[in-house]
Amino acid sequence: MKIVIMPSRQGQYAPISISVSRLILICGLLLVGAVIVGATLQRLAWSARLETLPAQPLKPLASSSAISDEQAMRSLATKVGELQATVARLDGLGQRVAKVAGLPDHDVTIVPESPEATVVLDDLWVPASQSRAVPFSQLEGELNWLQKSLTRQGDYLSMLDLAVTQQAANVARLPTAMPIESYPYLSSSYGWRRNPFNGQMSMHEGLDFSAPHGTPIRSAAGGVVRTVTVHQGYGNMVEIDHGEGLMTRYAHAKVVLVKEGEVVTRGQLIARVGSTGLSTGPHLHFEVRKDDRPLDPRAFLAGQPIANPVVASRPVTGSSSITWQPRVR
Repeated sequence: MKIVIMPSRQGQYAPISISVSRLILICGLLLVGAVIVGATLQRLAWSARLETLPAQPLKPLASSSAISDEQAMRSLATKVGELQATVARLDGLGQRVAKVAGLPDHDVTIVPESPEATVVLDDLWVPASQSRAVPFSQLEGELNWLQKSLTRQGDYLSMLDLAVTQQAANVARLPTAMPIESYPYLSSSYGWRRNPFNGQMSMHEGLDFSAPHGTPIRSAAGGVVRTVTVHQGYGNMVEIDHGEGLMTRYAHAKVVLVKEGEVVTRGQLIARVGSTGLSTGPHLHFEVRKDDRPLDPRAFLAGQPIANPVVASRPVTGSSSITWQPRVR
């Protein structure tokens, strides 16, 4: 290929010979140069445009660790709220149990309630974008309050358990169960009467239940068998200690079915009706004693004595006959 260059003034020309490969190389260099120049001009144009726009602050992006910490705080706050609700339910349950048990206010002292929690449960269930952040110091204070509340609740329930146990023990040791169930007839009541053997007035320190031979005699309350002996007047006799000086005596038994030192429960079979000792017929002589002084058993047994004219007309050992009608519990 030949290229002819002719200047306009002199009219002369100078031929230049260029091969095809060199021509392609020159065109490629010219194209690369044009691309570089164009890119440079475009960059300068964008820079000038950004300088003319108003400056806007850039929002910092939350790191993944910060997001995970915030989620953990929300989860912890939710658990704190659930624990607070559990403590409140336990407080209410303990008070209801004390009320149902019939415990007096002075038996169980309830510690005043702690200040209310500052974490509102309703805020904990709002979506994460709208919920307010709970400071760690606030959660720490709530956890300390929960720890104190649980300690107080444990002490209260322990005291409630002790009070209920003590009340149950007091009730269990009172001789309120009938020693004879099938034959609730009194042939002689508590108080002054004429002695059937010598005719003189004397103090009758118990109740006499008339019943056939072999009728079961049951313990009026739980306790420990203190005495099993054969007495000249009482015959075969059993004494049960119920604690704090309270004792019951069962006399004139045909046979005794317990031993000294044996622990008995309320209603347990301990003997059978007989007529041993100074007795005019088969019956149970039942006494309640406090510090070895006699008490009226009718003050303990769950029933009220009423006069029975049919029984009173029969010749029996005492001056009066009374029918014992147990109260339905």
